[in-house]
Amino acid sequence: MTFRNLVEIHGVQVERLGPRPALRYRQLGLFRDITWSEYREAARACAAALLQHGIQKGDRVGLLAENRLEWLIADMGIMTAGAVNVPAHAGMPAGAVGRQLADAGVSWLFVSTAAQLAKAREAGTELRELKGIVVFDRAAAATDAPSWVSFLQRGRTAMPRFAAELNRRETALGPDDLATIMYTSGTTGAPKGVMLSHGNLVANAEQVLHLVPMDMEIVVLSWLPLSHIFARLCDHYLCLRAGTLMAIAEDPDRLPYDIVEVQPTHLNGVPRFWEKMLAAARAAGPEQANARLKAMFGRRIWWLMSGGAPLPPAVCAAYREAGLPLLQGYGLTETSPVLTTNRPENFRIDSAGQAVPDVELKIAADGEILARGPNIMKGYWKQPEATAAVLHDGWLSTGDMGRLDADGFLYITGRKKDLLVLSNGKKVAPTEVEALLVADPCIEQVVVFGDLHSYLTALIVPNWTAVRAALSLNGSDEELLRHASVERLIRDRLDAALAKTANCEQVKKFALRAKPFSVEAGELTVSLKLKRDAIKKAHSAELAGLYKDERD
Repeated sequence: MTFRNLVEIHGVQVERLGPRPALRYRQLGLFRDITWSEYREAARACAAALLQHGIQKGDRVGLLAENRLEWLIADMGIMTAGAVNVPAHAGMPAGAVGRQLADAGVSWLFVSTAAQLAKAREAGTELRELKGIVVFDRAAAATDAPSWVSFLQRGRTAMPRFAAELNRRETALGPDDLATIMYTSGTTGAPKGVMLSHGNLVANAEQVLHLVPMDMEIVVLSWLPLSHIFARLCDHYLCLRAGTLMAIAEDPDRLPYDIVEVQPTHLNGVPRFWEKMLAAARAAGPEQANARLKAMFGRRIWWLMSGGAPLPPAVCAAYREAGLPLLQGYGLTETSPVLTTNRPENFRIDSAGQAVPDVELKIAADGEILARGPNIMKGYWKQPEATAAVLHDGWLSTGDMGRLDADGFLYITGRKKDLLVLSNGKKVAPTEVEALLVADPCIEQVVVFGDLHSYLTALIVPNWTAVRAALSLNGSDEELLRHASVERLIRDRLDAALAKTANCEQVKKFALRAKPFSVEAGELTVSLKLKRDAIKKAHSAELAGLYKDERD
């Protein structure tokens, strides 16, 4: 069956699976289920309430919340009303939230908590078109910001009046109609609003489902931010299209416990997550590492998927050695997002996999990856020049560098804008150097620099647990940071990791950091990619010290 929009898929699954569980969420400390019929009824109640407040087809509705059941229902409710969901990352400060939602011209806004409501109020002067706010947490509701429960009740009461109009809008939604505006993470430059249509998202869900068939016995545990396209498509919409159960992990810090309780068959994550879990398993000692790692993911895991950033091959190999099929894929917000993926039966550890069906890939003369397919965005919201700069005859310039082998496997070599040009003219892809370094158990995070300089430097966050074990040391991370033996250990590990690289890829000097780079500090994007410019600016004095003897 060919679907024209995501709401139509929702309706069909209700007819097919009505009383079966669709979503699993935590309430009062325990997981409980909501059926497909309940899911659809709540989404239509949300849509009816939006119509009652004057929302028209194509209006933008904001969503500022952490992962939770209401996020998913509001998403489907917004689209059922024919409106466009504009999700903002929950961890962003009020100023950034205000700029993005104002740029999109949101007329209504859903927020999760009192803290998120406070952000919306602080950004209120920028949100000139905003007509109302709904708060998921009942305790945080106010006179001008009704609770989610009361908002849905209004919709249920108004349903007889708006049912026919909802049906008309759902039927009228075509593949080219806008479903969402998702702002890029802004690793370089200001975030841009990526316009994704119903057709883009339906096509990508179909493309992925064709490669990794899913049935009603599957349980996907979702924990990545739903405001990011990876979780939104590969968890939410893929489960929607497949008719499979999706469990919601609301607190990433509790994810290991949720895995034990839910016993998922599928789990998506970013490289930083897989690295941390591997490091935790290895902390128990090399003899128990494989068994410990496999036990961490439960007894029912079929496969694990990595995306959002390049996965170090050594990490992928370690999971496979433990009997865990960790598969790497590749994509962008602009591509809905999946362009390539490894398959359980057809993979190469150091690659991002082969193109999904109906996607064409080619490599430009300068090494940039170009992509074409039905999942490519409509363009950037209100930025025709930026759109024209990346879309040419249907081909998207991804900004990533890579190569294709004879069998169509894609290998990512770095970001075009991240490419370091040394003062001698040599070009270095920092991500390749970083991948070799973080494969070492004693190195947790690393950022490599060197643009316009004669040699590479790095900021390194050690894995302090592994460092303590290797050196038989005690003390806080800050105390170990000043210990001479720690610097010698990292120097030895760094040299060993880069032993087979070219001279220009050697890291001559480095500085250690006690605390990891974080989203809260503005050093990582919500998908845990390094924000190189922000890190470089924040550590300019430290980096200057690493280059003070450069002329000698």
